[in-house]
Amino acid sequence: MSVWLPTAPCRPETCLAEPSPEVSHPRRVLRLTACLAAVLAGVVLSLPARLLPQGGRDRLVRLWARLVLRTLGVTVQLTGSGGGPGGGGVLVVANHVSWLDIPLLAAGRPGRSLAKTEVRQWPVLGRLVAWGGTVFLDRDRLRTLPDTVAAVAEVLRSGHPVIVFPEGSTWCGRESGRFRPALFQAAVAAGAFVQPVTIRYRLADGRPTSVPAFIGDDGLLTSLARVVAARGLVAEVTFLPPIPPPTPQPTRAGARRELARAAQAAVEGIH
Repeated sequence: MSVWLPTAPCRPETCLAEPSPEVSHPRRVLRLTACLAAVLAGVVLSLPARLLPQGGRDRLVRLWARLVLRTLGVTVQLTGSGGGPGGGGVLVVANHVSWLDIPLLAAGRPGRSLAKTEVRQWPVLGRLVAWGGTVFLDRDRLRTLPDTVAAVAEVLRSGHPVIVFPEGSTWCGRESGRFRPALFQAAVAAGAFVQPVTIRYRLADGRPTSVPAFIGDDGLLTSLARVVAARGLVAEVTFLPPIPPPTPQPTRAGARRELARAAQAAVEGIH
């Protein structure tokens, strides 16, 4: 457990209790099989995909992410457009509910991701995200944070978007955490725009659901089993207008805090 990042109070036994419609067991097996095939296809294509120009690579990632979500039975509704003025380096920040958030954002705005080092150890997916240029953060070693921020800033300067979840932990969707300002320093240092994104999950009848939430002591396979069992799961992703870096800039700490507050206010305004 991280000694410095926040821990959400959300727990499976308290936040995942509401009943939701489920598909049959054969349907779940089909979903799992199709998802595994899609993920393995992503692994196979990840190396030759590097030879494509950036635009072609982004289109391929979008198609692959949407395919993975479709195999899991998730209906995706994208609103707004990804990217800052002129495209290129933009810090994409979103509320964090589930591991599903990552392919959801890739379906609308592919980019380099920031992920905890534990993700490297995930079967198959760990290697895939590493090959995708993910920047890894060791949440148990605070002294590595400045180097991580510098690495994110360098990616932004190179013209590539970076996706981060500044709450520092996953939440159930009913509750949310404060946007931590540390990683917003990368946008300040690079002079990059920040694009807030809101992620919400609901059922086909419109009821909000916490079924996809990946919280507390949840394991990846346990969470995956809940997702493939759900009937009518809908993910709503809203890309909000980009926020420019503060000008004139206050102190470095003030600039990143200002960006964090503005991004959180934008996301909470949609909730």
